[in-house]
Amino acid sequence: MEIKIVKGSIDYINDCEDTLVNSELGIRYFSKNGSARNALEEGFAKEEIYIAMDNNQNYKGFMWIILDGIFHSFPYLHIVAVKQESRNQGIGKKLLKFFEDSCLKDFSKIFLVVADFNPDAKRLYEKNGYIQVGTIPNLYMEGITEHLMMKSREENR
Repeated sequence: MEIKIVKGSIDYINDCEDTLVNSELGIRYFSKNGSARNALEEGFAKEEIYIAMDNNQNYKGFMWIILDGIFHSFPYLHIVAVKQESRNQGIGKKLLKFFEDSCLKDFSKIFLVVADFNPDAKRLYEKNGYIQVGTIPNLYMEGITEHLMMKSREENR
């Protein structure tokens, strides 16, 4: 399946909201009614959301990239989420590759955090050259530790 990553349009907010609230990330962090939509509205307004589409222009998932998200200097992958029925098809990897390819040409480092409740994602990031550079307990929610992951341009070659 061919996947194309495009700049997000507010037309996809319902798809993105559904994807987010039906993910472990959404269940843990966006359980309050309307909180996912409010966050996504901000991401679309700032033009920081990208959409994964298949050959038939069907929505498959999204990511939110904040270019000056870490220390006002480096790109930060804020959210990546794949539609429930499209998971385990490599779409998340393609979104991650888009993030890396588009950001590591202009920046020497990129960052993301991964929650301690998501060891599979952490292993995926490590397999793709990310290293853990810190832990942040209770960053977004009490009782959840986030692992700060970094990838340098050199690891992308």
